[in-house]
Amino acid sequence: MQATSWRKSSRSSDTGNQNCVECRQTWRKSSRSSNTGDQNCVEARAFEGQYQVRDSKLGEDSPVFDLPTAEFTGLLRAAARA
Repeated sequence: MQATSWRKSSRSSDTGNQNCVECRQTWRKSSRSSNTGDQNCVEARAFEGQYQVRDSKLGEDSPVFDLPTAEFTGLLRAAARA
């Protein structure tokens, strides 16, 4: 998995308090993706209470789509029917 940007704990404040935690957000590739050279797959990650989706073959150059949880769930349901 490729690590991306750092994310500060939601309990951290902007008051100069140094007692906070940051963690890396990672992209997860679709479980339907294979290592056979099939380029038709997506990656997703949870980010700030919603989800982000991108085209895995473009990697860092891919546009990132922000989806609320309900829309991301709908996307997963639609993909399962395909």
